[in-house]
Amino acid sequence: MDRIAKLASQKAVVIFSKSSCGMSHAIKRLFYELGVGPAICELDEDVRGKEMEWALMRLGCNPSVPAVFIGGKFVGSANTVMTLHLNGSLKRMLRDAGALWL
Repeated sequence: MDRIAKLASQKAVVIFSKSSCGMSHAIKRLFYELGVGPAICELDEDVRGKEMEWALMRLGCNPSVPAVFIGGKFVGSANTVMTLHLNGSLKRMLRDAGALWL
C-alpha cells in the first residue's frame, strides 16, 4: 500500500493498468485526448505488480485495473472516471490537480 501511495503522489495523474486490459487502454486514451500526460504503472510489467494489484483491490478497486489517482487521491476505476468525464467533473478535478491548464 505504501508503494501505491508513493507512486500515486509522484504526478498529477497516475493510472495503474495492465498492458493487456482493454478498459485500461480506453482510460489512458481518454486522458491523452484530454491533453493530460499521466504516469502509467503497468502492473503486469512490474515485479511487485501482483502485490500492488491486491492493495488496489483492498482500496475498493474491483476490478483492480484501471485504477486512477488524481492529485494523489484515489478516484476510482473505469466506470467512475467515465461518469466524471460525462458529467463534466473530470476536467475540473484535473485542473485543480494541475494536470490541465485550460
